[in-house]
Amino acid sequence: MLLTVDVGNTNTVLGLFEGDQLTKSWRIATDARTPADELALKFKGLLQSESITGVALCSTVPAVLREMRTMLNRYYGDIQHVVVEPGTKTGVPILTDNPKEVGADRIVNTLAAFTTYGGPAIVVDFGTSTNLDVVSEKGEFLGGALAPGVEISIEALANRAAQLRKVEIIKPKNVIGKNTVEALQSGAIYGFAGQVDGLVQRIKAELGQPINTVIATGGLAGIVVPESSTITHHDPNLTLTGLRLVFERNQ
Repeated sequence: MLLTVDVGNTNTVLGLFEGDQLTKSWRIATDARTPADELALKFKGLLQSESITGVALCSTVPAVLREMRTMLNRYYGDIQHVVVEPGTKTGVPILTDNPKEVGADRIVNTLAAFTTYGGPAIVVDFGTSTNLDVVSEKGEFLGGALAPGVEISIEALANRAAQLRKVEIIKPKNVIGKNTVEALQSGAIYGFAGQVDGLVQRIKAELGQPINTVIATGGLAGIVVPESSTITHHDPNLTLTGLRLVFERNQ
């Protein structure tokens, strides 16, 4: 079984693959203060008796990546593990000003999107930040746009506005909120759907060629996708699939 690990700023997602089939997945909170030995306890508690034959990992949190490396060497040292970072063979040409600064998750998503859906395409990753990544017709990473994520935007508003508070991020009854909670929910759901649609349209216009594939992924994608007019696919396991593909390329 291949264990794939996607470490984000807010959550860490684990997935187990048997061949090319995802059989199990888990989502846990990311804590940059968690040491390697405690990480190992969490992993072993989730995996229990699963027989792990390989590990593929990407991380956007340097402090967690350091502890993950220690954990892999200490507790999974007898199996192959691949950490996606500059120099890792992914097969994705990165056509940006500084390829080394591009997040590993964005490269992994590009590989998975091109392999699964072809190109050109746009990947919209709803996480701590909302990332729009552009994939060329040849599978190249062209760059994209980054915006504050849904959850941190709500948190920032609650922290800075005295009469506003954090709310559950769900679809409200109406666009025109009749109370503070509904108004905040409307701004979050419909506002971010409109933001994504606007950026997708501008990316299409700038690229100058049709892009018929827009893939949404990430923990908060499910609440925005139904309200978007440009997203064509919802693939919550896109990053895990990309990690599997990277592992296979580095056998």
